Amino acid sequence: MITQNIFIIGHGSLYETLDEIKEIFFFKISRFDDEEEFIKNFDLDKKNFLIISQNQNKLKINRKITDKNLLCFSNFPLPLSKILELINVKLLKLKFNYQSKVNIQNYELNLNSKFFSKNNMYLKLTEKEIEIILYLNVLDLQKNIWTYSANMETHTVETHIYRLRKKISNKFNDESFLLSDKNGYFIK
Repeated sequence: MITQNIFIIGHGSLYETLDEIKEIFFFKISRFDDEEEFIKNFDLDKKNFLIISQNQNKLKINRKITDKNLLCFSNFPLPLSKILELINVKLLKLKFNYQSKVNIQNYELNLNSKFFSKNNMYLKLTEKEIEIILYLNVLDLQKNIWTYSANMETHTVETHIYRLRKKISNKFNDESFLLSDKNGYFIK
């Protein structure tokens, strides 16, 4: 699971409120007294974070972050349910964008649209085919995708691998993307 982080700059009372109920969240929260402390302690090149601040115009880091990473609360009071709704919507959008693209060799796998692409050519994949690419080891395939049982035949895995290889070969003329040896399947 992707860990999402919320950084609260200022807003001491908001942090204290959220900190009291943090057990119900699927994200981590941290508070910084001011922007300088935040900049000193955080790498802005990371993508999966949300900054909550009182006033967007006062932040010097605006040039280094996009609006998708920034949530400003300047009109208080707001009901806690509304604050949590706004935070969750922003985090869902961030997660969607963050996990959407995976680069594998010179291919790009978009997990949201389920397209596998290279050189402006696109191949639509099934959920299982995406999982196969992401879990290239036979044991991982059996354990994580098919919920491995001792009675399961590896023929199921081999059939899915065969079909995926065929699709990639037909679309991209690439016979060597997905290979296997005695240890399992791997990407060249």
